[in-house]
Amino acid sequence: MNVASFFSKSTKEALQNDPPGEWMPALPNECIRLSSGYPAPHLVPDEEIKQAVASLLKEEQDLPLHYLGSPKMEKLKEQIQERLATRGMHVGEDELLITAGACQAIDLIARILIDDETLVIVEAPTYMEALEIFQNYTSHFMSIPIDKDGLQTDLLEDLLAERKQKGLSLPRFLYTIPTFQNPTGTNMTEERRKHVLKLAAQYDFLILEDDAYGELHFEKHSTPLKAIDTDGRVLHVGSLSKVVAPGMRIGWVAAAPEFITAMAWFKKDLDHPFAQATMATYLESTDMKERLETLRSTYQAKCSVLLSALEQYMPTSASWYVPEGGYFVWLKVAVDTSELLAQAMEAGISFVPGRYFFLSQEDGTQYLRLSFSYANEKNIKEGIKRLGNLLEEVESSER
Repeated sequence: MNVASFFSKSTKEALQNDPPGEWMPALPNECIRLSSGYPAPHLVPDEEIKQAVASLLKEEQDLPLHYLGSPKMEKLKEQIQERLATRGMHVGEDELLITAGACQAIDLIARILIDDETLVIVEAPTYMEALEIFQNYTSHFMSIPIDKDGLQTDLLEDLLAERKQKGLSLPRFLYTIPTFQNPTGTNMTEERRKHVLKLAAQYDFLILEDDAYGELHFEKHSTPLKAIDTDGRVLHVGSLSKVVAPGMRIGWVAAAPEFITAMAWFKKDLDHPFAQATMATYLESTDMKERLETLRSTYQAKCSVLLSALEQYMPTSASWYVPEGGYFVWLKVAVDTSELLAQAMEAGISFVPGRYFFLSQEDGTQYLRLSFSYANEKNIKEGIKRLGNLLEEVESSER
């Protein structure tokens, strides 16, 4: 039997690309993981979550283990509303949908907004898994470059004006990560944030704001687009993966009620009631302000080590952006980073080649993403030293 003959057209097209994770072979334990966009292991509150599970089951017996779950699922919604309010986003109960992580939220938004011919605008580079999700629904994309100040909104305006003048279709939505962008770590300026909202109103498109790293600022915080959106054009996606534990898969969408209703219809009961109730119990007993301060100071220190190591060990041909928060540093080098990866793995280090973050994978061949979130400070410095030595060797051999 030819199993592939039963696949849908979109599935066949998707399988032409590299399967998720295929670009990175299994990493040995001794490998310095500058590729891993995960929380530092010692910052995952495993003991506190164990206590939350025990407390939940003691209080509610087997109730959280059934289909309908625990009343604490509603409590979690209230807790997230309160957290959003501290950042200027005041959303009602009918404007919030809890999801199984940020990726489910992005997929639900794509499902309710995208038709076969829908045009989607993305940043270049952008989050690879979001690209994969959108490509399941449409093949019509345009990308706008990022610089050190985030999305280049002047180029976005030029593109929109040109398409309108020529009578071409305008985008249904823009997907952006304005705060500590993945993979570049850049932070969109306040001026550009206001500009992109103005363009959305002028050219009548929506904005999907991915805010997974928004709370991990080192110094000053940035205003989410949702907080300054006056006419409901922003669909704000957030997650607790980066500030609590990624395996809990707790995310959300904050948007106008009509969007929430449509997404809830498709989401059905694809929830994890036990995880949601556990998270609500954990948040009840946790000082999140104190936890966030710990995360920020820890990641700022690790980022500082990485930046100092780059200054010390990188060849003069390399360049990078200096992040103000988040997990990542975006590095430009003088060699093909996809080819470099195999040699890096032999040297005991890993990174993510830049091409996976672009619509056209030919565009990112001289870039790579480094993460400072997972490895400890000693390994970060050693990993950058090894990478610098490797780059020097490869560049010398190509002269």
